[in-house]
Amino acid sequence: MFLFSSASRLALAGMAALTLLGAGATGAAQELPRAARPEEVGLSSARLARLTERLRQGVEKGEIPGAVVLVARRGRIAYQESVGWRDAEARVPMRPDAIFRIASMTKPFTSLAIMMLAEEGRLSIADPAARYLPAFKDLKVGVVRRDGEGRGELVLEAPRRPMTIQDLLRHTSGLTYGLAGPNPVKQAYVDAKVGSTEDTNEQLVAKLARLPLVYQPGSTWEYSVATDVLGRIVEVVSGLSLDRFIAERITGPLRLVDTGFSVPQGKGERGARPQREGPRNELPRVPPVIADLPFKSGGGGMVSTAADYARFCQFWLNGGELDGVRLVSRKTVELMTSDHLPPGTPMGADMARFEALQPSPEMGQGFGLGFAVRTEAGRSPLHGSPGDYFWGGAYGTYFWIDPKEKLFAVLMMQSPQARLPYRYLMRELVYQAIVD
Repeated sequence: MFLFSSASRLALAGMAALTLLGAGATGAAQELPRAARPEEVGLSSARLARLTERLRQGVEKGEIPGAVVLVARRGRIAYQESVGWRDAEARVPMRPDAIFRIASMTKPFTSLAIMMLAEEGRLSIADPAARYLPAFKDLKVGVVRRDGEGRGELVLEAPRRPMTIQDLLRHTSGLTYGLAGPNPVKQAYVDAKVGSTEDTNEQLVAKLARLPLVYQPGSTWEYSVATDVLGRIVEVVSGLSLDRFIAERITGPLRLVDTGFSVPQGKGERGARPQREGPRNELPRVPPVIADLPFKSGGGGMVSTAADYARFCQFWLNGGELDGVRLVSRKTVELMTSDHLPPGTPMGADMARFEALQPSPEMGQGFGLGFAVRTEAGRSPLHGSPGDYFWGGAYGTYFWIDPKEKLFAVLMMQSPQARLPYRYLMRELVYQAIVD
């Protein structure tokens, strides 16, 4: 099986200045320095080769179609590999500048946009969300009450306190994602087609305003459409559409040249595609990277490359600055990457699906303002450091940033089924390569 094409390796070596970490359309190429050998930044070449070999095996076994992986430490790139297929069905090899749908790895961009507006004094994250979204002022909480025979009735209660922007950032808003099943609020999301790609952010908020919350604001960590709602707040406060704000205020200044809500038709040939998987051997519904959907989902709508996302990770590791461009202060980054969940905050009923990456005390983890954060050593079965922060996307992408080790890693692939096993694999095989 063709796993590492000579073309991919030549592209990586010869086009680094153009594609590795983004070249602005009107500026010089920008990239992190590359370590001549991983040993220069305290990593073992031989041990990193284990990661390469395991990824190769994953392609050979049909676990994943292909992947691009990048690891940087102490401000320099130590490792980058392109493995397998960009399009497995067409047998098109993976390339280092492949573009991926990053799903929930969009959330840090939208969260950053909110914090930039907060730094400008245009909002406070302590504000009620209804201050910017008046349709939310009459939200109710849906509570299922059961009679003596177990029959349930949905009763609406007033919220004990308003939903705040902080609640939206840390997923304690009381909002949810729609999943078919016994919970009537979640089913109502499904029936209302919450998250339809044909809706605008304004239309999404209008739908949500007619539905009950699933929990009292502040009471429970429930992964949800909260970040999509933040995207609408960005639009209301800034006067710009979310995609325009992110392009003009974040990806443009940071020179993330292949990151946005879609890419031009001419870049479509670089789009990574999933393979058939699951019990029905079906292609996952991953929108092509050229699909310019009406719904600019602040929680999951963007595309990017390993190179661009690496620049974004370095921006966070630098405390809100990259290549002389500062978007937020060091103290804002510290606030965002701290645990914001009150002690004893329970997880929502469906949150066990995050397994070892669950932001729960059981795993020694919590949630900040846009990312999960590790709070303790020794509870999670996965390698890491207290203070590292991370998140991933439903289509298979993943990143984490470890300030203690001055390290970050980016995994780009399009495989919903393999996303958790390969996130575990990445943690284990990157940390075992640290020798200094």
